[in-house]
Amino acid sequence: MKPAAIMLWLVTACAIALAAPAMFQDSLLYHPARAQAADMVSAGLVAWPAEGDFRGLVAEPAGPARGTAIVFHGNAGHAGHRDYYAAVLTRLGVRVILAEYPAYGPRDGALGERSLVEDAEQTIALAHRLHGAPLLLIGESLGAGVAAAAGVRQREQVAALMLITPWDTLEHVAAYHYPWLPVSWLLRDRYDSAAHLASIGRPVLVAVAERDRIVPARFGTSLYEALPSPKRLEVVRAADHNDWIRYVDDAWWRNAVGFLLGEQAP
Repeated sequence: MKPAAIMLWLVTACAIALAAPAMFQDSLLYHPARAQAADMVSAGLVAWPAEGDFRGLVAEPAGPARGTAIVFHGNAGHAGHRDYYAAVLTRLGVRVILAEYPAYGPRDGALGERSLVEDAEQTIALAHRLHGAPLLLIGESLGAGVAAAAGVRQREQVAALMLITPWDTLEHVAAYHYPWLPVSWLLRDRYDSAAHLASIGRPVLVAVAERDRIVPARFGTSLYEALPSPKRLEVVRAADHNDWIRYVDDAWWRNAVGFLLGEQAP
């Protein structure tokens, strides 16, 4: 093979190697599960705001609500898979909305940062209109990036945020998993939570999993360090990205909610 042909082959191979992750970003980042709204409803969880206009699921506490928490879930599954948030938070007197993303569960729409964040803004505005203040945002993994971006745009409606296993910017996580790729050139969705929250002016609790192998704890710690006060860092010892919930108890949640609502811990 002539040198010119070899060079052309190498350039073509490199172009394909670089183009593939860019072309398939959605399949790498988003893993939606599809389901009918009726199949997502379970004991204590009903369609919100209504089955015909489904944006998620809502659970009410037994007594008067101390506030409303909107949960933006991670990149896989659907909102119905996060019923454990409803179970623990309603026991603490908090109304819980498990928000659903476009293209997840029964919802139509496009994947991508712009689509998810704009939709989250609408969910926040609707929840505030229907339920009033205080309104808390809880974001898990990808949902932390969604909550950060939408929360700062709707800051007048938001009382506080809890970001669980978050990153400072998606670029750092992508570079960690794909160190041989120029991810800063290839990424379309950025989810730059550190930049979004630089002037949020609301209490933010950052919870990182000590042994997180998907979003290493250092990225969440970096986000925490970049935040203005008031803020709190919680390190869930021995936990990994997907099992952290097993390492926290009601007392942990009680203290977290107290911080978010500006109450003194018992």
